[in-house]
Amino acid sequence: MTDCAVILAGGQANRMGGGDKGRLMLGDQSLIQRVIERITPQVDAVVLNANGDIHRFDDLGLPVVADSIEGFPGPLAGVLAGMDWAAEQGHDWLISVAADTPSFPRDLAERLAGHDTPVVLAATPDPERGRLPQPTFGRWQVSLRHNLRAALNDGVRKIRQWTQAQGETLVVFNEGDFFNINTPEDLAWAEQNLK
Repeated sequence: MTDCAVILAGGQANRMGGGDKGRLMLGDQSLIQRVIERITPQVDAVVLNANGDIHRFDDLGLPVVADSIEGFPGPLAGVLAGMDWAAEQGHDWLISVAADTPSFPRDLAERLAGHDTPVVLAATPDPERGRLPQPTFGRWQVSLRHNLRAALNDGVRKIRQWTQAQGETLVVFNEGDFFNINTPEDLAWAEQNLK
């Protein structure tokens, strides 16, 4: 393993009433604890992307990096923060995962690493479109960070607007592998269905 990972927790969780969505409890663990446990064995190092007071995450024992682009520009800014951290640590590749998706595949990093394009995104089957990208789950070549910073400063916010320009590859996983928790109803469903 040579990849490191960033857990994207920099969003504002508006649909859950604000706050740190990753802190919501699912069973006896928070969402973010489940994500940490799932990604840590897959990579060499893990960093958390979050904004605001970083000390609120001291109990997790992870380094925390904030967006370097102002105004909550979305997950691409979190990927950029992870890339900058990865570069400082000497890593060439970054895996991104979302803090609100506790049951992503345990072989995510391995399967994404099986492709040599600069950006590799996870996807799931979609009956209408064939493949439905899961763009917060990807493998990113860290050397693209300067390009990504320029794109964000130019106003790019949609992940795939940028990744398609980099010649992305989509890797199809199973339907349901990336169930994310955005609403109280999602959390209730997860309590009943996620193991």
